[in-house]
Amino acid sequence: MYITLANTTAVLTMPFKTALTEALGIAIPVVQGGMQWVGYAELASAVSNAGGLGILTALTQPTPEDLRKEIRRCRTMTTKPFGVNITLLPALVTPNYDAYAQVVIDENIKIVETAGNSPGPIIKKLKSAGIIILHKCTTIRHAISAEKLGVDFLSIDGFECAGHVGEHDIPNFILLRRAAQSIKTPFIASGGFADGQGLAGVLALGACGMNMGTRFMCTVESPIHENVKKAIVNATEDDTTLVLRRWRNTSRLFKNKVAMEAKKIETESPTGKFEEIAHLVSGKRGREVYLNGDVEYGVWSAGPVMGLIKDIPTCEVLVKRIEREAEETIAKIQEMMTPVRSKL
Repeated sequence: MYITLANTTAVLTMPFKTALTEALGIAIPVVQGGMQWVGYAELASAVSNAGGLGILTALTQPTPEDLRKEIRRCRTMTTKPFGVNITLLPALVTPNYDAYAQVVIDENIKIVETAGNSPGPIIKKLKSAGIIILHKCTTIRHAISAEKLGVDFLSIDGFECAGHVGEHDIPNFILLRRAAQSIKTPFIASGGFADGQGLAGVLALGACGMNMGTRFMCTVESPIHENVKKAIVNATEDDTTLVLRRWRNTSRLFKNKVAMEAKKIETESPTGKFEEIAHLVSGKRGREVYLNGDVEYGVWSAGPVMGLIKDIPTCEVLVKRIEREAEETIAKIQEMMTPVRSKL
């Protein structure tokens, strides 16, 4: 991206330079979030080739060795930096997070996005290998804790995000400014972003870049069924719902029949047993949505940012458009500043 500096004797253009672009070696401060069943090599490499940071999702791969193969496959598609997401979440069978982290180290990955519960041991292991850590938080309290662990960047995830929104419902307009007030670690903005106006906005609020999930789902290279992409384009900002709040694992999902049935049981059940809706919120059913295109078959994550998404571009077109829109937005704001002559 190039920013035009107005009100000077010469017109000067210069590329984006933020803490994020400098540390990661990327051209545009845009990160593709790690998404279950979406963060494969096709998408990650396309985002990286476009100038952003693509991310593979570790737990999308059934075993650590499968992650190794996916990392190597991604390297055949891009020579640019890309990262790996490791998310630690409650599960009936706990994945071998240590083994996934070891593969990341063995394969000389330089950037990891972490998220979830008690990430300290994994972060320590990755940091000891010299890996840059972007840690995702939904509260300032968690951000301060992660800062103490020595993470390099924080990803501040507002209530507008898809998937796991946390339990505090603080939107990004407040959360980002609180981050700027409270933490010294550079941070990026996550949740509710789809365009260059959003990028310009988060920079103004103190972030050094932005993370996008739902927007990157709706691209040509996104490895999900075309019906899901069309559902995103046709949706509005009202087409999400929150489930699992009763068990303090609140998730924002696309508002389909299965999600609404799960929400009804969650709200009305006198017993409050998760087993009553477990079959409805199954990750296996959600994966089938992405594979077969029946958007009503299972639950799947999407954010209210769907209301801003009107097309299915390539990642190259999307990232370059974001760059241009951010440039134009910043220039427009600069034009609002009227030069004032000082009185002698």
